[in-house]
Amino acid sequence: MKKMVTNLITGAGGFVASHLEDLLVKKEEEVIGTYRWTEDLNRIKHLDGKIKMVPMDLLDQSACLRVIDKHRPDYIFHLAAQSYVGDSYSNPDITIQTNTIGTLRLLEAVRMTKEKTGYDPIVHVCSSSEVYGLVTKDLVPIKEDCPFNPSNPYAVGKVGADMVALLYWTNYKIKTIRTRMFTHTGPRRTMMSAECNFAKQIALIEKDKQEPILKHGNLDSVRTWADVRDAVGAYHSLVRKCEPGEAYNIGGNTTNTIGEMLDHLIDLSDKDIKKEEDPELLRPYDVTLQIPDCSKFLNKTGWVPKYSFEQTMQDLLNWWRENV
Repeated sequence: MKKMVTNLITGAGGFVASHLEDLLVKKEEEVIGTYRWTEDLNRIKHLDGKIKMVPMDLLDQSACLRVIDKHRPDYIFHLAAQSYVGDSYSNPDITIQTNTIGTLRLLEAVRMTKEKTGYDPIVHVCSSSEVYGLVTKDLVPIKEDCPFNPSNPYAVGKVGADMVALLYWTNYKIKTIRTRMFTHTGPRRTMMSAECNFAKQIALIEKDKQEPILKHGNLDSVRTWADVRDAVGAYHSLVRKCEPGEAYNIGGNTTNTIGEMLDHLIDLSDKDIKKEEDPELLRPYDVTLQIPDCSKFLNKTGWVPKYSFEQTMQDLLNWWRENV
């Protein structure tokens, strides 16, 4: 009888993790999700009894070792992070500890288990397009060899995670694969990124819980959009088809400004909504050109996004309509 594939996902209650768990359960693969005691698990209530949940604090080395040594999954998807750029300015120490040191502790647990037992998994370390920071037009579309230029504490923490993953491949041959995923969104995303902020405000306006004035920050930044459901499909292909030690850009195929995205969301509503800039929503240093070259990943996997920008935004807005 063929052994069931076992996957371990850190940050199991997170936005992306919840969609990856949906995909793996659908594929009838075993899923072990790790979580901290403070973590909100509402996104995965529908998966009760379908995945195994185990407590694990990434900053606790003994906890990481205990979980890895006990379960020894075939694939590890390291998705846990402090992932909100805005909060990273308020809590830079927690952000960098979680994102960099947490990655170190996880990979050290894999190294120690490998040394003791020969255990040899594939580890997907989720870095971020934010590591590239503010790039000049001559470097767009952004390739994997674009210099790092982190512009916020979240990005600094992800640079650390990215480099720790490379270190564990070059020094210990832990099979790490790094992804630098560009903007991805969809239903269940609650972090107040621009599109979620806008969708939530529109949903509140439609229910007469907010006056018909939508507050916004910088509308000129350029983003390439992907659907989270496409993103997790990419991750599933990644661990099966991509090379350990390598980094891969992944992103969607629709590029527009934040302002154009906002106008599209407003057009999905019957309400007459006015726009108004809010200084509180302007970042101290904004990343304005996030356009990826994903050819390295596409050539390796043949991955093709299935969800259109229009479908993603419609589903995101509908989710907020049901959850405000």
